[in-house]
Amino acid sequence: MSGRQGRKVAPQDERRRIHSDAAIDRPAVGVGAVLIHEGKVLLIRRGKEPLRGRWVVPGGTVEVGETLEEALVREIQEETGLVVRPIEVVTVFDRIEREGDSVRYHYVIVDYLCRYVSGTPRAASDAEEVAFVPLDDLPRYALPEKALEVVLDGFRRVQREAAGLAKRQERE
Repeated sequence: MSGRQGRKVAPQDERRRIHSDAAIDRPAVGVGAVLIHEGKVLLIRRGKEPLRGRWVVPGGTVEVGETLEEALVREIQEETGLVVRPIEVVTVFDRIEREGDSVRYHYVIVDYLCRYVSGTPRAASDAEEVAFVPLDDLPRYALPEKALEVVLDGFRRVQREAAGLAKRQERE
């Protein structure tokens, strides 16, 4: 038994307690860009928590009043100097970091497959480094499991799209 007056705490009440202990009361919404350009994926080495020092797809949090796509374009330009165009959602997932009974952070992240529009890559904002990485070199970057899954999915989607274009051109 826990809670007031000996009543049993429901699981959702327990989640609220954990969040309030961590000084957060709801998840933040984040966006990420899977940009495959000229056979390479855009990665950044994070300069801030979460995942400081790790290679990941670039992205960040949505600000009040922004659409997901607007936030994505802004974040990628801030972190890398590149302008991108979101094409389709690759995945939606939670990134939750717990510390004992507390939640340090909780993001709901929407990753998009993107097209390159313009710009020259440069590290800025939350990024320490920026790299365009070929598929075969990915193991050297030790991506977190979810980031690797999203990047591999992005490569598959681009390859399928290229195969579809080739078939259409053959028919014409």
